[in-house]
Amino acid sequence: MNFEPLFFNPIFMDRIWGGTELRSFGYDIPTETTGECWAFSAHPNGQSVVKNGQFAGKTLGELWEYNRELFGNAEGDRFPLLTKILDANQDLSVQVHPNDEYAKVHENGELGKTECWYIVDCKEGAEIIFGHHAQTKEELASMITENKWTELLNKVPVKKGDFFFVPSGTIHAIGEGIIILETQQNSDTTYRVYDYDRKDANGNTRELHVEQSVAVTTVPHKADEYDVKVKTNGDLTATTFIECPYFSVEKWELQGSSINNQTKPFLLCSVIEGEGSIKKDSAVYPFKKGDHFLLPSDFGSFELEGSSELIVSYL
Repeated sequence: MNFEPLFFNPIFMDRIWGGTELRSFGYDIPTETTGECWAFSAHPNGQSVVKNGQFAGKTLGELWEYNRELFGNAEGDRFPLLTKILDANQDLSVQVHPNDEYAKVHENGELGKTECWYIVDCKEGAEIIFGHHAQTKEELASMITENKWTELLNKVPVKKGDFFFVPSGTIHAIGEGIIILETQQNSDTTYRVYDYDRKDANGNTRELHVEQSVAVTTVPHKADEYDVKVKTNGDLTATTFIECPYFSVEKWELQGSSINNQTKPFLLCSVIEGEGSIKKDSAVYPFKKGDHFLLPSDFGSFELEGSSELIVSYL
C-alpha cells in the first residue's frame, strides 16, 4: 500500500470571463484570461497528473481505473469529484446544471452537476446570482424570453469565507471580482440561461441553452439548509460546511500542529492560504498555498504542522 500524499499538477482553462488572479496562488498561468484551475480532475476534458512518488506521471483517471485501492475500493465507473479554483474577472454567465438522470439521457452518459463554493476572496460589494423568483415553469420561460432579468434573478452579496451549496437545478452565476474554490460532481455540463449579450474574440455571442435550462431548473427556487459543524483537534479547527450524497466539504485552519487519522476512502486537500507540512512516520511532505494533494485510503495517522488554510473534500 502507498502511504505517500499524492500531489497533483493543476490544469488551466482560458475563459472569456477569466483574469490573472490565479497568479496569487503561485501559478504560472498560460493566458491573461485564465479563468479556471482544475486542481483534481479525472474528466475527459482535463486530467490532473501526479507529480511525486511512485505514481508520478499518472493521471487521476488512471489511478481510479487501475489503483482503486488508493480510494478505498470506492465504487463507480469514474472518479466522482472535480475540484476547481475560479477567477471571475468578469461576471460568469447565468447558468444551471442538470441532475444525474437528465444528464445521463441528454448528455451521453455524463454525470449531473451538484456543486458548492467557498469564497476564497472577493472585491468589496461583490455579488453572486443564486436562485430565481419564478413560481412556475411557464413563468420562468416567459421571463427568460422577455429578458426580465432584474425581476427573475436573485442577487446575493458575498464576502471572503462565505460558503454556498449549489444543487443541480439551481440558477446561479459567480459575479465579477470573486475567487472561489468549487467542489463538484465530475461533470462539465453547463446550460447557459443568459450571457449579457457579450461577444467572444471572434465577435460571436456564446450559445444559450434556454430549452434545457427551463427543463432542469427547480421551480420554485429552494434554498437547501445544511448544518455547519466545527470541531478542534490540537491546533487544527475543522469546519464541516456540507455533507450530501455527492461529497462532504470541510475547511481546515491550522495554527501549530495536529495529529490526525485518515479514515475516509480518500481526502482531496487544496491549500488556499499559508504553508505547512505533513509528517508521516519519518517522512516530511511540505505544502504551500496553491498545492493540491490527495491522502489515499489507509493513510492512517499523520501530523499536520504550519500556519495554513485548506479546503478538504471526500465521499
